[in-house]
Amino acid sequence: MKLAEIFEMVVGSEAGIRFRAYDGSKAGPDSADIGVEVKSPIAVAYLAQAPGELGLARAYVSGHLDVDGDMYSLLARMWSLTINDITTAQKVAAIRALGVKPLMMRVPPPPQEVRRSMLAKMGSRHAKQRDAEAIHHHYDVSNKFYSWVLGPSMAYTCAVYPTEESTLEEAQYTKFDLVAKKLGLKPGMRLLDVGCGWGGMVMHAAREYGVKALGVTLSRQQAEWAQKAIAEAGLGELAEVRHMDYRDVTESGFDAVSSIGLTEHIGKDQLPFYFKFLYDKLVPGGRILNHCITRPTGVEKTINAGGFINRYVFPDGELESVGHLIRQMEDLGFEIRHEENLREHYAQTLRHWCINLDDHWDEAVEEVGQGTARVWRLYMAGCVVGFERNKVQLHQVLGVKLDDRGAAGVPLRPSLDWP
Repeated sequence: MKLAEIFEMVVGSEAGIRFRAYDGSKAGPDSADIGVEVKSPIAVAYLAQAPGELGLARAYVSGHLDVDGDMYSLLARMWSLTINDITTAQKVAAIRALGVKPLMMRVPPPPQEVRRSMLAKMGSRHAKQRDAEAIHHHYDVSNKFYSWVLGPSMAYTCAVYPTEESTLEEAQYTKFDLVAKKLGLKPGMRLLDVGCGWGGMVMHAAREYGVKALGVTLSRQQAEWAQKAIAEAGLGELAEVRHMDYRDVTESGFDAVSSIGLTEHIGKDQLPFYFKFLYDKLVPGGRILNHCITRPTGVEKTINAGGFINRYVFPDGELESVGHLIRQMEDLGFEIRHEENLREHYAQTLRHWCINLDDHWDEAVEEVGQGTARVWRLYMAGCVVGFERNKVQLHQVLGVKLDDRGAAGVPLRPSLDWP
């Protein structure tokens, strides 16, 4: 049995995917807009030793498996396919055809993969040193690379699209403004933005609302970029970004807290501390806006330690359901005043990032290397499909720290100018 026969057995003959392999076998129509090429036995070894998404990722990131055409289209067509879709007899036939060599061949993972043993040396999951290394792995890739992918806003979180035709920059501005309006920002207020990235929310709050804003990030490259951008924008009197763990912020008495894309890195067991810490930073009547990726229900595992995203993109990342997050916030004193799901907006955001990466592919490869560029191409295209198919969601939850009389200090109805 040739590799092409095994491929066709798994994906079927109607997938519209062109397949080629180093053993000379072929499958699928020559005219297909998507092509997959298995270039060496090492790709087969990766797939045999880690069946599923991890093996496929290792083969692709290492360059032993190539994709010709749009990555999103390939993943969308193959989304629901697994090795479990073929019969036991077919699996036995495939193993006999491949032989034991792919199972015995020593093939180390690509260098872009985070080694669990390395993380374990830095303490338990979400210890400060280990969190710092996880953030460094993902966010300290290259500011130049991120500028090509994210565009001028340098916002690496879900945008909010006022219309289907809105540009990425318009949508990122709308997202920051939506957060500001939900928080009720006004001149003279103080904002703490935890996990602030390249300072987009900090600068928006200072520039558009006259707010004194402090942002913190564990990424040194982000902090340096943000501080330079703040100075160039003439916002130094109001805005500041520090390279530090949010747990090391000593100031308190903030009128508002924004957490945009940080909760995914906190971990389920640390959520009570996280929300209590932020609760204590607020004045009575202060608001928190928590914006993060979530699971669609509380049934799924919060972490897939052996999955592609955990190994290559977000080490130690954990996703909860929005219900669990709201319960934690309520139990620690916040009153929930508003909640919304923006998953379709994140799919659209990721589509724009994928286009940006493709438009700058050669420069990106030169800047960060073929392997890292491939990680990003695979990761972002896969996430588009995930948000489209409701495998993941994006929720904004607005909470208030009530005053001693139980007053929230919010309008009877949300402002009509919320985008």
